[in-house]
Amino acid sequence: MKKCVIIPDSFKGTLSSIEICDIVSVKVKEFYPACETITIPIADGGEGTVDCFLQAIDADKVNVSVTGPYNELLNCYYARYNNTAIIEMAQSAGLPLVENRKNPAITTTYGTGLMIKHAIENGCTDIVIGLGGSCTNDAGVGAACAIGVDFYDDYGNTFLPTGNTLSKISKIDNSKAIQLLNNCTVTAMCDIDNPMYGKTGAAYIFSPQKGADDRMVLELDENLKALSATIIDNLGIDVSNIPGSGAAGAMGAGVVAFFNGKLKSGIHTILDLIQFDELIEGTDLIFTGEGKIDSQSLRGKVVIGVAERALKKNIPVVAIVGAIGEEAEKAYDMGVSSIFSINRAAIAFEESRYHSKENLASTIESLMRFRKICK
Repeated sequence: MKKCVIIPDSFKGTLSSIEICDIVSVKVKEFYPACETITIPIADGGEGTVDCFLQAIDADKVNVSVTGPYNELLNCYYARYNNTAIIEMAQSAGLPLVENRKNPAITTTYGTGLMIKHAIENGCTDIVIGLGGSCTNDAGVGAACAIGVDFYDDYGNTFLPTGNTLSKISKIDNSKAIQLLNNCTVTAMCDIDNPMYGKTGAAYIFSPQKGADDRMVLELDENLKALSATIIDNLGIDVSNIPGSGAAGAMGAGVVAFFNGKLKSGIHTILDLIQFDELIEGTDLIFTGEGKIDSQSLRGKVVIGVAERALKKNIPVVAIVGAIGEEAEKAYDMGVSSIFSINRAAIAFEESRYHSKENLASTIESLMRFRKICK
């Protein structure tokens, strides 16, 4: 084997994608010392996305001070690759930041907007935003305020809306933001198709895990509905039913409405950015994987995104996973060559998780031994 590409998602709660890359790479080298191993750790939008980009494409780390969910000062960073900025929403508006103070009615995405503004003012023309792990439900109005969008109440006063005050917005002026975003493209990494509001929208589906009780869910949903109507009246665009508009507390809707942005699959955004199709030329084998492969994986997650690209070049893809769920076999029709679980014994996840590193190493060793024999 002359060339191998290792491009896994993390195993949630056990192994980071960076750790997986390291373990697989070491094992491959044990059996094929001269093999060129290319490691690309993946985190397709949520926490850890920027760190993966920093390693995968040798991007520059840009430190910046912004504000957090409750307007507290935070030291954050984003990745810069040429004129592209990769910004992780979770750094400035992530759920871990609020700890035991969860309240999506009053948390804000303002800090995310400050990061975007900093990147643009420092010469970035392509902005990629990871939408994942947020503690907010403000539809990105906080971030919009940070880049110059003015929101007015019924009395003509500008204010910084949050999830509980979206219905108080009577007028939107995005003229300053348009100037800032001139010649810029904004893409949000989004792997869900939930609408902005409604029973499958941002408030109903995601706000309970952010601290909302039943009454708050109803209020947040009604406020998103009101904001959608205001956006239609003021900006002439209906973002409410765009697939993914409900992502990250309806930040997906805000990206389209206030940033003139697009929502795109996280894995395909990454693969395009790293020029994956060219990178895998001449590759003998691709390792990918995730914590569990099942029917959800088939909707465009990391494994399938990688496999679909590899299939076009007839490159075999091995999926290494923690668990194999229902309908996983359908992945074979989408470019996956084989699927292997790292679990070596029938024990509960609560116990097996502590042996993930050695189990992964043993699985790769077995595969390499088999490949050696076959070759």
